[in-house]
Amino acid sequence: MSDFTEDTITLRKREIKVKTGFLPHHELLFYAENPRIYSIIWNNDGETPTQEEIFLALSKTEHVRETLVPSIKSNGGLIEPVLVRKDVVLEGNSRLAAYRLLAQKDAIAWEMIRVRVLPDTISDSEVFSLLGEFHIVGKKDWAPFEQAGYLYRRFKTHGVDEKQLHHEVGLTPAKIRHLIHVYEFMQSVDDRNPERWSYYDELLKGRRFNRTRELYPNFDQKITEMIQSEEIERAVDVRDGLPKIVKVAGNTLKRFLNGKLSFHDALQEAHQRGAGNYYTKKFTDFKNFLAEENVDAELSNISEEERLQLNYLINRIESRIKQIAKKINGNNH
Repeated sequence: MSDFTEDTITLRKREIKVKTGFLPHHELLFYAENPRIYSIIWNNDGETPTQEEIFLALSKTEHVRETLVPSIKSNGGLIEPVLVRKDVVLEGNSRLAAYRLLAQKDAIAWEMIRVRVLPDTISDSEVFSLLGEFHIVGKKDWAPFEQAGYLYRRFKTHGVDEKQLHHEVGLTPAKIRHLIHVYEFMQSVDDRNPERWSYYDELLKGRRFNRTRELYPNFDQKITEMIQSEEIERAVDVRDGLPKIVKVAGNTLKRFLNGKLSFHDALQEAHQRGAGNYYTKKFTDFKNFLAEENVDAELSNISEEERLQLNYLINRIESRIKQIAKKINGNNH
């Protein structure tokens, strides 16, 4: 490394010495633990993908072929060097793949790739922390699935708790916990498609389906099957449609989860029963309030001042109700 220049990068409040220069690209290895590679190649048997498998997968991506290859070619090389430790490219695997595609057409012109070399002593934990700095705190170019994969391995493999992860990447502990939970769930149902992340994100967000899960223990399994079979076609259907089916409950929900109603048919039935209708809900809530047993008893005990105010409001409501009734009835003709 006689032609290398020395530099430093800051990590966890300490300066780490690095060397910048050029190395033959064929001497470098892809980093199988990189979250982006995990999102593209995730073998069913859980085995680490081979270098050839990683290259083939990366080289087929639109980002590598349509963006990086022409950009690197027009610039005559890399603007930003790849980050290397012990001949493994920790950061810049897509750039390495693009370089190798160029080298297939001109091996001599594209033999040497610009690198920034970390010391061999830097730990795996520090490597993951560095990647988090690049892609979650800095460029923020990882998709949610990739962010979650990173956080999951930091939490599970390196034993970094949510509080420390919060300090590392700036996300709230609750957000970190949710990302890890969704990633774990996708593993448990053997869905390795990053594009379906948002479906499961909506399914597991908040507490809106908790009561249904108690009544129907197979709820998550059934919804997962519908997501994977594409019966539920869009993530927005999980966000907006599924809560309506759950809200209307009763026989509609039961037949839906028993497979006797498709998602589309169950949603249609839920709409017919008033689920998701803003105005129907508002008027139903008001009607339910008036029907409460204790309303009459409480009204008989109000003060004279409040009685006058209520009388005024009731007259205004009565008048407005008649106007609305005429409008609705007029739209029916």
